[in-house]
Amino acid sequence: MRGVSFALVAVVAFGAGLSMGAGGSVAAVVTHLPLLGDGLDATPDQSVDLADFWKAWNALQANYVITHASSTLPSAKDRVYGAISGLASSYGDPYTVFFPPTEAKAFADNISGSFAGVGMEIDIKNNVLTVIAPLKGTPAQAAGIKAGDQIAAINGKTTEGLSIDAAVSAIRGPVGTTVDLTLIRDGKPLDIKVTRATIQVPETDDGLDAKTGVYHIALYEFTSNSASLFDQAFARFKASGSKKLIIDLRGNPGGYLDAAVDVASHFLPKGATVVTEDFGGKEPNIVHTSLGYDDAPAGTKIAVLIDGGSASASEILAGALQDNHAATLIGTQSFGKGSVQTLIPLDGGSLKVTVARWVTPDGHWIMGNGITPDIVVAYAPKGATEAPKIDPQMARAVEFLTTGK
Repeated sequence: MRGVSFALVAVVAFGAGLSMGAGGSVAAVVTHLPLLGDGLDATPDQSVDLADFWKAWNALQANYVITHASSTLPSAKDRVYGAISGLASSYGDPYTVFFPPTEAKAFADNISGSFAGVGMEIDIKNNVLTVIAPLKGTPAQAAGIKAGDQIAAINGKTTEGLSIDAAVSAIRGPVGTTVDLTLIRDGKPLDIKVTRATIQVPETDDGLDAKTGVYHIALYEFTSNSASLFDQAFARFKASGSKKLIIDLRGNPGGYLDAAVDVASHFLPKGATVVTEDFGGKEPNIVHTSLGYDDAPAGTKIAVLIDGGSASASEILAGALQDNHAATLIGTQSFGKGSVQTLIPLDGGSLKVTVARWVTPDGHWIMGNGITPDIVVAYAPKGATEAPKIDPQMARAVEFLTTGK
């Protein structure tokens, strides 16, 4: 059962493949999303006593009475779908979910990117629907949404118990329409109205600070184009003559695994481990290794900026460079999205199952833990309402590269 090499996070509306999330819910580390199903084992597990299940089924069938005029009895098929949904949710994993046919189609649309949204990545953290990061230049960022905001309600409906995919479906919608979000920030509720749009996110930004001699390359996501765009930015870095490089992964919610491996390959020798896809002993692990470009100018010092909005593919890249001693990480703890999902068709619906976890070269689980920076620097004091005039994380990275301290 080969998984999605794709650390799902969340997409609300964007459109660059399964994980790019300009607004929504997929987010992550993507290489492939296989559809499994043909030949799945349908043999009943004789060790499981399902007597109580059938008692409940028959009790509902015999006794349930409709109390609302607009309600109808669920079909047998709907009840089966409900049972499968409950079975999936019993694992307590927000990424292992069942999609009935209508939701399965919506998820497929998410993957194809044929939708509009607000431009933020969301996930469930500590059992609460949470913003990983608003993406640069999107309606979510313009509306003032911040990484770490908890989403308490969508259009007035509580998000308690809501799956990531259901939340994504509720947040996204036609271009020009609005969605009302009730956020919790620093313990206080905040109502924000966001107008949905087709999301166009810049993937990279780079340039040389002539005063300090430090070159920076910012990656805002990992799409199918990101490796090529990074290659171009990296060529400009080498042409600049600088040997001080900042790679800014803050607010980067993830994307294609292949892109993360390609970027890491500029700084690691061929065969060096970038990340391991650990299947928990159910099938052989897959070790993703450097392609071996290893073409940074001799003597180059590298700092990587991360924060709570850095997730999935960003964490894979940061963890690989840290564990291979190729860069110094500066900022705050990353988000901690490090699992792999696969999609199994079931009678018109789809069962999304977590099948593996991402492990850094030194054996650290990314899921739930994130990546710890070597130098911890907060972007702003806790409770601050305005952004600092000088970016303290960037300033610290420049200081480190220019003074070695």
